[in-house]
Amino acid sequence: MSNKSPPPRPAPRLYLATLEVDDPAALLGELPDLLATVDVAAVLVRLKETDQRTMISRIKALAPVVQKAGAALLVDGHAELVARGGADGAHLPGIAALKEALPSLKPDRIAGVAGLTTRHHSMEAGEMGADYVLFGEPDAKGQRPSAEAIAERLDWWAELFEPPCVGFATSIEEAYDFAASGADFVLVGDFIWADPRGPKAALVEADAAIKKAFTAATVGQG
Repeated sequence: MSNKSPPPRPAPRLYLATLEVDDPAALLGELPDLLATVDVAAVLVRLKETDQRTMISRIKALAPVVQKAGAALLVDGHAELVARGGADGAHLPGIAALKEALPSLKPDRIAGVAGLTTRHHSMEAGEMGADYVLFGEPDAKGQRPSAEAIAERLDWWAELFEPPCVGFATSIEEAYDFAASGADFVLVGDFIWADPRGPKAALVEADAAIKKAFTAATVGQG
């Protein structure tokens, strides 16, 4: 019988959420530099609600820039637009949306899911074939669990399940804590774009925080 230890956990990576995209021109000007500066695994595009043709054209404008940088482009909701816009997948707001979207996304595209308020829902999403589960995203009223509760859920998932887990961070401190708790990816968004130093400086700091947390956690396990 083999006594080989499991392979080491890879370092967590950043998952960058955009602000709501109406005219993508400004974002197209910023993204190449941001994605060249730090390792971003994926970009979540939040589209302003409008007609489908306009939303598809916005995805088509952004997808090549993101993909050229080696990142995946996911659309927030709107699984029906993913293939037509050339995106890599969709980020879905709960179990029902995941179930509805899976036939159109699988096997070629990514189906991530949030809105998992219980452990049972999280396990159900994993069993259904979600490519990742996200913990800590605010609900429709802007409410979310405490950072401690999110870190605990990430730790639980990372310990027991195979699909990647993502922590929704609203600050550099949370990015550090969630990486330390076992998140495979740390989603950063609004606080990056709102940083008075500019998004590039904030993204560099977030990247450094998750690397530092991972190193500390790995040393702690050694």
